[in-house]
Amino acid sequence: MNTRICILSLLMMFAATATAQEKETADSVALAADSLVRVLQSQVQELELQRIIMQEQLDKSGQSAREDSIQQANRVARIDSLRSITTGTPLIIDDDTLFVIYARKGGTLPEQRVEYARDKILSYGKRITLLVDSVYVFDSEYSTDIMVTDDVVLSITDTDALWQNTSRQDLAQRYSDIIRDKVQQLHDEFGLRQKLIGLVFVLTIIVVQALLIWLTNWLYRHWRLRLVRRLLRITQPLSIKTYEILPPHRQGILFLAALRLLRLLVIITQFIISIPLLFSVFPETKALTYTLLGYVWNPLKDIMTSVVGFVPNLFKIVIIVLCFRYTVKALRYLAAEIGSGRLKINGFYTDWAQPTFYIIRLLCYSFMFVMIWPLLPGSDSKVFEGVSVFIGLIISLGSSSIIGNIIAGMVITYMRPFHKGDFIRYGDTEGFVIEKTVLVTRLRTRKNEVITIPNSTLLSSQTSNFSFAAHNFGVIVHTKVTIGYDMKWSDIRALLIEAADKTPGLQKKPEPYVRITALDDFYVEYEINAYTRKAEALSDIYSTLHQNILDSFHKAGVEIMSPHIFAGRQNLDLQIPVIDQENK
Repeated sequence: MNTRICILSLLMMFAATATAQEKETADSVALAADSLVRVLQSQVQELELQRIIMQEQLDKSGQSAREDSIQQANRVARIDSLRSITTGTPLIIDDDTLFVIYARKGGTLPEQRVEYARDKILSYGKRITLLVDSVYVFDSEYSTDIMVTDDVVLSITDTDALWQNTSRQDLAQRYSDIIRDKVQQLHDEFGLRQKLIGLVFVLTIIVVQALLIWLTNWLYRHWRLRLVRRLLRITQPLSIKTYEILPPHRQGILFLAALRLLRLLVIITQFIISIPLLFSVFPETKALTYTLLGYVWNPLKDIMTSVVGFVPNLFKIVIIVLCFRYTVKALRYLAAEIGSGRLKINGFYTDWAQPTFYIIRLLCYSFMFVMIWPLLPGSDSKVFEGVSVFIGLIISLGSSSIIGNIIAGMVITYMRPFHKGDFIRYGDTEGFVIEKTVLVTRLRTRKNEVITIPNSTLLSSQTSNFSFAAHNFGVIVHTKVTIGYDMKWSDIRALLIEAADKTPGLQKKPEPYVRITALDDFYVEYEINAYTRKAEALSDIYSTLHQNILDSFHKAGVEIMSPHIFAGRQNLDLQIPVIDQENK
């Protein structure tokens, strides 16, 4: 409306001006007025169009502002709801949490943003030379960048600011101060000044270590002979009864060995202390310090922990061992009483006492081992079980003959076929039993040869116990002679009995007797039999008996050599049956 009023006012002014000019050339004025009106009308239209456009823009901007505020409020509400369940990604350097990133930046995840920022901070902080003032903030339309020289360390967006309830610029400035302080701290640790100080410490440690090694070696060389001389002057031989276990000179040798070992331990201890100190000077090698100390400390700690943890089981093992030890002592005393004959048990022989004690002792120790095994450290590990199974398999495969001899020795013990000192025959071997063990039996022949026989072989063969037979009913000594048919058997019998009566060691009662064992083609076989209880002298008795037989027969004029008669052929046909040709 105001525009229209202005136009009318202008028209009236133009009209008044036209009247004042005395109505010159009315036609030209009218034409000018018409053109002016048209111009004014077009200007009014343009102004109206601009007003409409401006009004539309104002309406749109107000609506977008309201929409932006609504979107901002919704965004804040969503972030507040996510804040309780979203932990974010912290930027951690040297166990120090600098700040936490929650939001993406485009397609970059928070973890990637944090990793990139960490790498940049570490790369610049560990430089030899660096100006800390090179850390600054660069603000742009959509993000604010934290810069170090020409590199972007971290870009802060509006979303990051919403997560921290602050503006983008304030958040960037705060993070920039934190990064600047961390870069300064890293530069103080890794910079040129620290490197020079570290080199001084390294040289100092090396010089001190060399001096300590030289001092240790000098003390060792200077004092070892003096200490050995003093030791030899005051020490006495270490002996048990008449046996000297450690004479003075051997004690001196052991003392020198102990001194050498002590010197080596001192030098090793110095290196254990100095080498970690050497690596701890520079931050780049400080981690190696804990690694090297761990190589020494961790085994010691594990050993001490295992020892302390093993103490309760150790007490259990000691109690178990003591119980079984005194049980075995009681069994040994009982076996000694039975073996000596002071304690008698019906059906249990005295020579069974010691073998039975050994068997029961083995069972007791086996049971003790079974009880102790679970208490040993590492007994439940797979490696321990595998090694034990492997050892058991080797023993079982490699000791089959040993186990067989042990079982045979036990069987022989309880069969009681012979005792120690008995004179026995094994196959073609005769001898005295001088030793019985669980594995073998040893015989001493009349030629003083010691023969070792495995118990499994002895058990599977036939043995003759002359001592047992001689002690209980007497051994029959027998020998044979062959005499021709031209001699009377009664004369031969008398001569044989006479020879037996003259032989020492043969018994008169029962009386010796003679048997005719064979009637061969050319001679008669006679056997003299006589009793003796001296099994240990059988060879001497046989020798004496043979001598007496020779003497008796020679004295009586009897020839012991048996005659063999051969018939000679003189013009005799072959005594072969005639073969019938037709039946052939």
